[in-house]
Amino acid sequence: MVLEGGGFRGMYTAGVLDVWMEHGLEVDAMVGVSAGAAFGCNYKSRQIGRAVRYNKRFCTDPRYAGLRVLLKTGDLYSRDFAYREVPLKLDVFDTKAFSSNPMRFTVVCTDVETGRPVYRDLHSGDVVDIDWIRASASIPVVSRPVELEYEGRMLRLLDGGAADPIPVARMASQGYAKQVAVLTQPKGFRKQPQKLMPVIRRALRGCPRVVELLEGRHERYNAQLDDIAEREAAGDLFVIRPSESVKAPAVIKDPQELEDIYQVGRRDGEATYGDLLAYLAR
Repeated sequence: MVLEGGGFRGMYTAGVLDVWMEHGLEVDAMVGVSAGAAFGCNYKSRQIGRAVRYNKRFCTDPRYAGLRVLLKTGDLYSRDFAYREVPLKLDVFDTKAFSSNPMRFTVVCTDVETGRPVYRDLHSGDVVDIDWIRASASIPVVSRPVELEYEGRMLRLLDGGAADPIPVARMASQGYAKQVAVLTQPKGFRKQPQKLMPVIRRALRGCPRVVELLEGRHERYNAQLDDIAEREAAGDLFVIRPSESVKAPAVIKDPQELEDIYQVGRRDGEATYGDLLAYLAR
């Protein structure tokens, strides 16, 4: 299963996944990008409702995310609060369930130095795994690179959506017979060129490979959508995408707005579940 990112559009993904968990659906592997990683990890820990619960609870908390946190720490989402206090104390992430579930869970990050995607399997759900999730969701310009060890060397990492926004091809290369993709944009969506590139170039002048990725991201993203459409038409991929608009800013402070996006995901997850089972049974 492939989970696209998209910030708080990821509440749509959370709704879909919660419904599928309620039905007892299990998969062999999941790869999440950015918000897909941040919320999809709860599928491996089997914590139904957790993603929407803690986001609704803390979205108004000034310690969680927003301009104040960004100015104070350099990160739009607080490392110490959003990625430490919340999962370790306030809405505890079930590391025992996560580590005992055999489902393979992979997150995608972008290597700041090379611009290449980094795919990391997470096994324990400990603070190092949480930092890999944080790296996958660290949006360029409004996040500092996250430094983590990978294959014997230290990497500086940012949001995986820059290098591989919808890693369907990556999952296909792993040899799985059936694939499912949860997208966070409606059918027919096409990404446009980034209008803020002059600002981004200045802000990321020390990260030229990331700048290059962001300059061409719309072309790469739309090419992935074309590939997804071909796989879907051929019956090689099951795709679920929002049946209605789930537009969301980078930070949402209204719990009801989060709930509304989540409910779209729940409705779509329920409505398409029969089709999903039919696809998996083929």
